[in-house]
Amino acid sequence: MLEKHSKSKKKKISSNGHAKAPSVLRADCFRVLDEANRPNQKVEPKLSKEVLLRMYRQMQMTRFYDERGMLLQRQGRIGFYVPSFGQEAIQIGTTAALKQTDWIFPSYREPGVFISRGASLFDMLCNLWGNASDVCKGRQMPNHYSFSDLRLFSVSSPISTQVIQAVGASLASKLRKEKDVAITYFGDGGTSENDFHTGLTFAGVMKTPTVFICTNNQFAISVPTSKQTAAERIADKAIGYGMPGIAVDGNDVLAVYAATQEAVDRARRGEGPTLIECVTFRMGPHSSSDDPTRYRDSKMFDAWAKRDPIQRFRQYLEGKKLWDQKKQEELEKELKAILAEAVEKAEKEPAPDIETLFEDVYEHPTAQLLRQREALQKEQELRGKFENTSEAFPL
Repeated sequence: MLEKHSKSKKKKISSNGHAKAPSVLRADCFRVLDEANRPNQKVEPKLSKEVLLRMYRQMQMTRFYDERGMLLQRQGRIGFYVPSFGQEAIQIGTTAALKQTDWIFPSYREPGVFISRGASLFDMLCNLWGNASDVCKGRQMPNHYSFSDLRLFSVSSPISTQVIQAVGASLASKLRKEKDVAITYFGDGGTSENDFHTGLTFAGVMKTPTVFICTNNQFAISVPTSKQTAAERIADKAIGYGMPGIAVDGNDVLAVYAATQEAVDRARRGEGPTLIECVTFRMGPHSSSDDPTRYRDSKMFDAWAKRDPIQRFRQYLEGKKLWDQKKQEELEKELKAILAEAVEKAEKEPAPDIETLFEDVYEHPTAQLLRQREALQKEQELRGKFENTSEAFPL
C-alpha cells in the first residue's frame, strides 16, 4: 500500500483566481470506498462491529462539537473557534490505529483526535471559555487543548512546531527500546515551514517511529495548495527524506485507518517513519474570523460536499446492516444531550483569578515576580478586582 500510486494531473486555477477542485478524487489516492461508497474487499480493513460503530459515533460527536463551537462563537458566548467540518474521517481513522500509550502531537483543527482519545468534553469546552477549570488556566487560544495524561500534547498556534516535537518523542521511545509510536498532524501549509523539513530529515536519518499526517484540505487559510508547492502530491516529498509516502482519500475513514495502521505497524517494527497525505477539503472557514467565499469557488465546495465523510461511512454501515434511520435519530439525540450538558456546566465556571498570571512560571517564584504580585494586590485593594462587565471578548 505504501508504494507510490499513478501520477496525478496538474492543479488548475479558474479564471477568477479561485482554486478549482476535481469533481472526483484523483486516481493516485488510496481508497477503500468507491464514489458509490462500496468497499473494495481486497483492501477493506477487517474491523469488528464494535470498532466500526465506535468510530462512527466519534465522527458524529466531532461534527456536533464543531457545530456547537461555531454557534457559541456566533452567539458571543465564546470569542473564537476553529472548525474541522469535513475532516472527521482523518481524525478518527488515524487515532483508531493507535494504542493508548502512543504519543500524539495535534494541530488546532483536530477536536476529534481529543474526543476519540477520551478527553472530557467539559475540559475541552473549558478551554473555549478560558475559565478557571481550563487545564491551561485561560492562557491558551480556544481549540488549543492539552491532556498530557492522555499523551495528547499542547497545541501551538505556530504551524508545524509539533512536527519536530513528535520526532523527539519518538526518538526517545526508540532509545528506550519501547514500542510506542508518535503521530503528528499538520496541514498542507505546514509543509512549507522549516520545522517540517527539519523534522522529516531527522526522522528519516534516525529512522524514528513517527507517523506524519498531512491533512491536505486544499487551503492554508486562503492560499491554495497549488500555490503552496510545485509537487503534484505532498506525499511525493517523502522520497527526499528516505521514507514511504502515500496519498489517501481523507474522506474515507476506512482508507485513513488502513494506511495509518500499516504505517504504525511499520514504525513498531523499527522500519522508520511514514508520511501520509490525507486529501480532503475544509468545508468550513479557516476560523470564525474567516470568510472563505472571498477566495474559494462555490463549485469546489459543492463537489466535496457530496463526499461528506460521515455520510459516506453511514452508507457503508447501512450496507452492512449495522445502521438505520432509527439508530441515527437515537444517536443524535444522545450525543446532543451529552454535549448540551457539558456546555451548560462549562459556561457556569468562573473566570481564572488574575493572580494565576504569576503561577507556573518558575517552581519557586523569583523576587521580581513576588514584587509584581504584591504590586497587583495593592492596586486591587485600591481599585477593586477587574471584572469584564462589557461581556466582550479580547479576540
